[in-house]
Amino acid sequence: MKTHFRKSGLSGLVALATCMVAGFGVTGCGKHASVAEETMPVDVALPTVDSVTLHKEYPGYLKADNTVEVVGRVNGTLTSVRYQGGDNVKAGQVLFTIDPTQYQAAVQQAQANLDEAKSNYDYYSKEYQAMSKALESDAVSRMEVVQAQSNMLNAQASIADAQAALKIARDNLGYCTVTAPISGQITTNVYGVGNYIAGSGSPVTLATIYSNSKMKAEFQVDDTRYNEIIGVLESNQNIDFDHLDIVFEQALPHTYTAKLNYTAPLIDQSTGTIEFHAVVDNPYGELRDGMYMKILIPYRFEPHAVMVNDASISTDQQGKYLYTVNDSNKIVYTPIVVGEMANDSMRVVTSGLKPGTPYVTKAIMKVRDGMTVKPVMKK
Repeated sequence: MKTHFRKSGLSGLVALATCMVAGFGVTGCGKHASVAEETMPVDVALPTVDSVTLHKEYPGYLKADNTVEVVGRVNGTLTSVRYQGGDNVKAGQVLFTIDPTQYQAAVQQAQANLDEAKSNYDYYSKEYQAMSKALESDAVSRMEVVQAQSNMLNAQASIADAQAALKIARDNLGYCTVTAPISGQITTNVYGVGNYIAGSGSPVTLATIYSNSKMKAEFQVDDTRYNEIIGVLESNQNIDFDHLDIVFEQALPHTYTAKLNYTAPLIDQSTGTIEFHAVVDNPYGELRDGMYMKILIPYRFEPHAVMVNDASISTDQQGKYLYTVNDSNKIVYTPIVVGEMANDSMRVVTSGLKPGTPYVTKAIMKVRDGMTVKPVMKK
């Protein structure tokens, strides 16, 4: 037995199906679908009003607290390198040796010259004493006494010259053993064993030591913001300039803070900025000279800052905005100007939002300007 459908009944079913599908769309097919959409419940919250310290992020670089070049000061062949590049060395540790042969000989010669000068002085000193006594009995002439005195004084001067020459010779011999002037991390050696070092005329750099137990963060502050920072420094708002947060492009295993310790005495007129320094402890040895970083500097204390959940803020071609809900439970597109993050997930709103205005926190993509909703207040 075959079943037959009337054409008009089939058309009615198609129309009903079309209406049901459209009920899930934007326009809907009937009054009930439109009401269901426009009274959709949405989570809202009120802006948080609290006291915050506003910061500005400044880029800069880390510098070693002290950097010293290890140099060769004499001419000679490098005979040993007693460290590995990257080692942490101690002040006074032997790093290089230079062939000391010629300098040992120079010390011996200088010592012999000094001994001779002392011997000559002893002789001429005794001669002068004898001449002076003989003059009392007119056994010698006054001219002979003057000559004896001159010989003694010349011998005395020769001792001083010989002593100075011996010191120079000993210093040069000492320079053959090159030690670390400070403690820190050392670079690889510039010259290897067997190279000739010509350091007597001008010292030759053999390596560089970076004292990095403490680092120096250097950054520039624009002069317009400088006045605000100084105002905060001089105020009694208990803002901590001894623990300024530092961030790096790639997160390090440990976090770091810096203590502000230097402000340049003048403003760079070419850039309109002033230089600041802050000290950073480096107990784990992770920080390196030349590392790029950003430091957060407090510039204003805001006792009644307006803040919203950062995830609730959207961006379009006109900038940042929120969806707020008015007294008629309608969605309002609300452009805002934002500041920095605060309390981890909250964002400071500097303008565009009043403290008592509810804003949408969830289902942001499902609402639109002018839409009627059922706000559900969330804490």
